[in-house]
Amino acid sequence: MFKKSVLCLLAGSILVMGLGSCSSMSNTAKGSLIGSGAGAAVGAGVGALIGKNAKGTIIGAAVGTAVGATTGAIIGKQMDKKAAALKAAMAEQASVETVEDSQGLTAIKVTFDADMSFAKNSSTLSASAKTALQKFAQNMVTSDMINTAIIVKGHTDSSGGDKINQPLSEKRAKSVGDILRANNVSSSRVTEYGMASSEPKTDNAADAANRRVEVYVLATDAMVQQYQNQ
Repeated sequence: MFKKSVLCLLAGSILVMGLGSCSSMSNTAKGSLIGSGAGAAVGAGVGALIGKNAKGTIIGAAVGTAVGATTGAIIGKQMDKKAAALKAAMAEQASVETVEDSQGLTAIKVTFDADMSFAKNSSTLSASAKTALQKFAQNMVTSDMINTAIIVKGHTDSSGGDKINQPLSEKRAKSVGDILRANNVSSSRVTEYGMASSEPKTDNAADAANRRVEVYVLATDAMVQQYQNQ
């Protein structure tokens, strides 16, 4: 398990800085713009890198090959559609949004607040959280998402210290991963990280809002190849 992966590749950093002027564009348009030249800049294995920028959380692309403009646009459209489906399926059980990975491709971020998902100091998922994750898993085994990677990040608040919070965040991330695997999501697609209190959601690190699990859905080389000739 990683406590925190914060090193960013120079190429990825340059790419992210270049995204600031695109905030008003649709994800489909962003995929078309960024996909035209960014692919070769980020090598394979960047999927393990997790960082932040001014626009919010981003994650390293699980893509090591160049992504053409048309393919980037198709992936952006597919992620937009799936995010909308997840919002409808999980209703108030989780928050769903689209973000950009370091490749500039559209990714999906789903946040489960720990107060709704776990008892305090526990890694046992609540019944409602299991139901939401089952719905999420169902949406991940469809043909449009089968070639995505899934990153699960467990977070805690700052109370208790890392000696307690690190293993707790890892166990919570694993609990989520276990539900996904039990619902037909391939183990090879799922990676879990325990972040402890290292990435607070609010300025007050002790805030209960920082107790959460985040699930990211990323395009992979296989997904690029899936849509390359369309």
